[in-house]
Amino acid sequence: MAQLISPEDLQAWLEHWALEYEQPDFIPLDPISIPHRYERPEDIECVAFMTAIIAWGRRSSIVQSAERMFDPLGDSPVATLVDATDDDMRSWHWAHRTFMPEDGLRFMQSLKRWYQSHSSLEKGFGLKRGETDYHAAIDRFRASFAGDWLETRSAKHLASPAQGSAAKRLHLFLRWMVRSSRRGVDFGLWTQTPAAYLSCPLDVHSGNVGRAIGLLERKANDRRAVLELDTALRRMDPEDPVRFDFALFGIGESGILKESPLGSSLNPIVPFSQ
Repeated sequence: MAQLISPEDLQAWLEHWALEYEQPDFIPLDPISIPHRYERPEDIECVAFMTAIIAWGRRSSIVQSAERMFDPLGDSPVATLVDATDDDMRSWHWAHRTFMPEDGLRFMQSLKRWYQSHSSLEKGFGLKRGETDYHAAIDRFRASFAGDWLETRSAKHLASPAQGSAAKRLHLFLRWMVRSSRRGVDFGLWTQTPAAYLSCPLDVHSGNVGRAIGLLERKANDRRAVLELDTALRRMDPEDPVRFDFALFGIGESGILKESPLGSSLNPIVPFSQ
C-alpha cells in the first residue's frame, strides 16, 4: 500500500509511538518483565535469552511459562544452572507450547556448558569484518550453542536466517541486550555489539503495520522481509533503527490502524500511558 503522507510526517508519527511505548509502563505486561526481575548481568542475560526463545503466542502466556521455568532456579539462575545435574534439569521441566521438556533440557545443558566457559552470551554474537547485521552471527551462534543437537527437532527453536527465517525471537533477544537502557525498557548490557546493526523482531504486528504504512512490501514474514524493513528503519534512524519496533508493535496492538493506514490525523487516538 502506498504511503498517504510524506516520509517526514510518517516518521514523526512513528517517533511519537516509539516514545509512547518505550517507557517503564510497557514492562509489566510484556515478557521483558521476567529478566527485569533479576539484578546480576549474567542472570538478566540468561533469563532474557530463554524468555525470548519462548516468545510466541499471547504475552500473558509467555510470562506465565517463563515464571514457571525460572522459579525453581532462585535468584541466581546462572549459578544454579552451572552446578545442576541432569536430574536437576529434568525436574525443572522447561516447556512452552511446542517447546517441549526435551527441548528445554537441551537448552539448559547448552547454557550450562556455555556459562562454564564464558561470562556472557555476547561473544557468541560477534560480528565479522564487513557485516552490517546480525543474521550470519545468529547462525554462527546457533551452531556453537546447540552443538550435537543442531540436527534435532530442538534446533527449530534457534531460528536460522541462512535458512530464510525472520529469527524474530533471537532478534528480540538482541534488542533487549544491545539497545540502551536510557528509557528504562531494554537493558543495554552488551557494549561491544552495535545497535545500528540490529534488525526488527518481525512478527504479525510489526509486519502488518509495516505493510499498511508502506515500509514493507514483501508478504511473508521471513528473512527477506526483515532486510527490507531494516532498510526502511535505518533511513529514519541509522544509529538506533530498532527503537521503531516499539512503534510498530504499539500501533498494531492498539488497533488504531483501521482501514486507512493513518486515519485522518497523525495524532494517536489512545496514548499508551492512559
